[in-house]
Amino acid sequence: MQCYRISINDPQYLFEKLGCDKTGCKILSKKSDIHTLYIKDIHFGAANILKQDALSIGADLAVPSGVIIGKEKYVDAILLGNTKHFETLSRKESAQPFGLKTLAKELKNFIKQRNYATKIMGVINANEDSFYKKSRFNETNAVLTIESMIHDGADIIDIGGVSSRPGSVSVTEDEELKRIKPICDLIHQQNFHNKVDFSIDSYQPKVIDYALNKGFNIVNDITGLTDDNVAKVTSNYDAQLVIMHMQKNPIDMQNEPKYENVMLEISDFFDRQIKKAHDFGIKKIVLDVGIGFGKTLDHNLALLNNLEHFKKFGHELLIGASRKSMINNIVTSSIEERLPGTLAIHLESLKKGASIVRCHDVKEHYQAIKVQEAILNQKMY
Repeated sequence: MQCYRISINDPQYLFEKLGCDKTGCKILSKKSDIHTLYIKDIHFGAANILKQDALSIGADLAVPSGVIIGKEKYVDAILLGNTKHFETLSRKESAQPFGLKTLAKELKNFIKQRNYATKIMGVINANEDSFYKKSRFNETNAVLTIESMIHDGADIIDIGGVSSRPGSVSVTEDEELKRIKPICDLIHQQNFHNKVDFSIDSYQPKVIDYALNKGFNIVNDITGLTDDNVAKVTSNYDAQLVIMHMQKNPIDMQNEPKYENVMLEISDFFDRQIKKAHDFGIKKIVLDVGIGFGKTLDHNLALLNNLEHFKKFGHELLIGASRKSMINNIVTSSIEERLPGTLAIHLESLKKGASIVRCHDVKEHYQAIKVQEAILNQKMY
């Protein structure tokens, strides 16, 4: 007898190949997905109930010492189990007190998650002050770049007329429209919008309306739908909306950003803004945690490492860390030298639940993603 350790990327296929019956394959697949859920401020009574229920089915709850005697009224805990365990606990806790009914709903959200096809979003900036010079274009050279991005594997192309780098200053709505109008016109004239999706990187209603009228179908709003007029125009065109989180604004967002808990605060923000989008009739939503937008290096790393948490909302996740300063904060490097770090962040993000990567280097991302997919999709033989 011999054995070797394996990584299970497609448990259903693995168990079917082994010869298990169909019902057994489904059961075993649920047992193969292991989850770790951090629970903040759970009542000690709820913790004791959840601990016993978890242990009774083979899961577990890590709690501080003294919980059993109620040393502290509220504590933090970590729930460990597989998908089957979480399904069982979501039923058990729905009838329990101390807020466990709310936890039961959360467990259901964490186990009922969709997977989306990977998409590459290329970046074109119609301005002179975006932080990466090679992403700056005007109507004379944008056509060749768009054609090149499409050829290199872009699924979406994001057009923006205003820089959002730290310290950047906004411009008037009319000035922004003046910058993006020629490129929008060319995209429409050349029928590029019938080849790939186009996104308008703006939070100005007039600019968004013009782009959507020219065939764009995605609104990339770095302010996270703070303006009701943006919600209205997005809904009118039935466009997809990217809700990004940003603390403060580009001028001062990197001036000592602080969070009590970056994961919970951004999760609460998404919860509110998704509800707002739904109230306006917006159905197609993408979430972006906003790497580098009002975050320290530690905040960015925490969000990237725990990105899978945000899949609970049931929407696609976008990650955009292309050549950003967090890479320089890890390994000293100029903007031009940060492609390897960008690829490392984006590939890891795809493994943790992102499906859209916003980048300056489409061709390189296409190759890296295809190689990663080949590795992850390899079937045992």
